[in-house]
Amino acid sequence: MFLYFSTFVVVIYLKIIICFRYLATGCSMRDLNHNFRIGYTTVRDIIHKTCLAIWENMRHTAFPELNEEKWLEIAKGFNENADYPNCIGAIDGKHIRVIKPSASGSLYYNYKNYFSIVLLAVCDADYKFIYIDVGAYGKCSDSSIFKHSVLHKKIVNNNLRIPEKTPISNNGIPMPYVIVGDEAFGLSDNLMRPYGGKNLTNNKRIFNYRLSRARRYIECSFGILANKWRIFHRPMDVRKELAIIIIKTCCVLHNYVRQKDGYRFQDTLEVPSELATPPGPPSRTSRSSASYRDLFADYFVNTNPLEWQDRVALG
Repeated sequence: MFLYFSTFVVVIYLKIIICFRYLATGCSMRDLNHNFRIGYTTVRDIIHKTCLAIWENMRHTAFPELNEEKWLEIAKGFNENADYPNCIGAIDGKHIRVIKPSASGSLYYNYKNYFSIVLLAVCDADYKFIYIDVGAYGKCSDSSIFKHSVLHKKIVNNNLRIPEKTPISNNGIPMPYVIVGDEAFGLSDNLMRPYGGKNLTNNKRIFNYRLSRARRYIECSFGILANKWRIFHRPMDVRKELAIIIIKTCCVLHNYVRQKDGYRFQDTLEVPSELATPPGPPSRTSRSSASYRDLFADYFVNTNPLEWQDRVALG
């Protein structure tokens, strides 16, 4: 019995080593096939089942349910580290390079001229993902993926338990808690994007700079993810279903490592058409959303300016 148990433990340990080597080094399944002297299909099955087990057993720990207390904690992190009040996350999409799936046409061919699956994610100020959406076609834009995501539906239906509007200055107007994104996303009460165009006023240019300081956290999160799990350094030559599981697993492990090591990356970086869907009327920015953005801009310029922001944003 003891010998049987020991053999079982060794087999489990070996499977974990194979899976982690595949994710962390970016080696191919053929390399593992030769190095461990096991069949190619066996390697593929080990990676698939191990990744699936990690995702199923760790996703609730890595992505805890968001409530008002958690949102306030995230907002505190962005206010302290990015000087952006009432910010509850930074959102962006990352194209994960894949070998063209069979019979897929140009669905996975993106604007960067390669085939990809999109990872749409929202992160906090500690570079941990708080929401992910994996599996969209590379042809889709970040905005269209977001509009079809569960996150967007929950925001529209007020099911995210986001805190009530809070003033960001003494005797100020109550301001909504917002997620910050780039120009690809539409402006709404709970999602802030930069001002568009080139001929911007000083206030708008400073707002864009301050927003980019918060938005860069998602860019850094993607960079940390890709450099920790080097499977993202080459095209994934696997079926789409397996690629999605691998991406989800790496996001879970990313959060697990970020939480366990406790290491904070300092602010050393500066961040200087769609899948066929029924056409509809162009989305228009509500007046309240635009006015909230103007109030944020006024706050950054007059109430809480950074000593270097004029030199960086206007220089």
